Amino acid sequence: MAKKIKGRRDFLKTSSLATIPFLLPSGLSASAELAGYAKKEESINFVTDGAMTSPLEYARELQAIAEKYPDTPDTYAKGGAVSRLEAEFAKLTGKQKAIFMPSGTMANNLALRVLSEGKSKIFVQETSHLYRDEADAAQTVHSKRLVPLAPGKGEFSLADLKESIAYHQKGEVFQSGIGAVSIENPVRRADGQVFSLEEIKKISGYCRENGIKLHLDGARLHLASAYSGVPIREYASYFDTVYISLYKYLGSKGGAILAGDAAVIDQMPHLIKIYGGNIYQNWPYAAVALDKIGNIESLLQKSRAKGDQLMALMNASGNMKISPIPSGSNIFNLQITAPVNYDKFTGYLKEKEQIQLRMPDSQGVIKFFVNETILKRSNEFIMGALKKAIGSALA
Repeated sequence: MAKKIKGRRDFLKTSSLATIPFLLPSGLSASAELAGYAKKEESINFVTDGAMTSPLEYARELQAIAEKYPDTPDTYAKGGAVSRLEAEFAKLTGKQKAIFMPSGTMANNLALRVLSEGKSKIFVQETSHLYRDEADAAQTVHSKRLVPLAPGKGEFSLADLKESIAYHQKGEVFQSGIGAVSIENPVRRADGQVFSLEEIKKISGYCRENGIKLHLDGARLHLASAYSGVPIREYASYFDTVYISLYKYLGSKGGAILAGDAAVIDQMPHLIKIYGGNIYQNWPYAAVALDKIGNIESLLQKSRAKGDQLMALMNASGNMKISPIPSGSNIFNLQITAPVNYDKFTGYLKEKEQIQLRMPDSQGVIKFFVNETILKRSNEFIMGALKKAIGSALA
């Protein structure tokens, strides 16, 4: 019988996590990395939707989870953390079933492949991830024709959808049929803009009346919920399928969940296999998300509230101006009104204060992301750090 692993040191010795010191940059020992760990735990990033953990930090999280839950491993996405995570997401979205997938691209494309039932046209936002960032997978792999709506905008209206459908039905001699409609919410390419719930309701009602299936690319759906006040379950109720990412803010390093009716989800395991997504063990992705899913909504609400307080202080400081994006979520527009050297400004924050901030665009606007790391330090500390950084970088 295998010897029982008792502690963290034994766990590292008997697992692949023991190789981590060899993955560190040349000349940097494990002890050196550990020495800086406390500082990393206090670091704040205003550049992404969630916390960015290093390989060592992620390994530590996995170690703690593996010790806490002995039945974590899965086999080809069956059992362990994967099955428990699927059950949690089915409950969260109010859908009959949910399934783990290795990527959001696969979740989006397989959902629309099944929902469209052989019909070729899929109506999407022109700014959507599906249309702009998935390497034309829908067209080249699944023989779907993506019809873009509302170019350059985060949201399309029911009127936009009806007009496009009428145009294609009238103008095409050989009808290939309307397969489905896809909505991304919130929209990354529109700086996190949240799709109007009232418009979703109208579009959903129209689609159901006309037998058109509706898919939700909700990669960042928890963010939409935190900033709109609309529960995840309500958003999901207007759609036939919904995809949610595991790594945007749920702490994982990859993976996705697709939820929907059993008749749809039960077709997915075979499709995942034939498109090369059937990975032997997925628990290193699922376990971290599972550990966080129960607290993510309250965490994001607290982050939002603290972010609102911080931005009020920033606007009152006299040398910063920060404003929300219309219909936005966790991304804001920040301008430093004092004349600063931005390389020095962001460099000071990163090196001296453990705060990461983006560089400004050509208009001098910094995209400022609010996420859970804002909870690590007081707003007074953050304000002090920003003021010192401005002082150190005056041109």
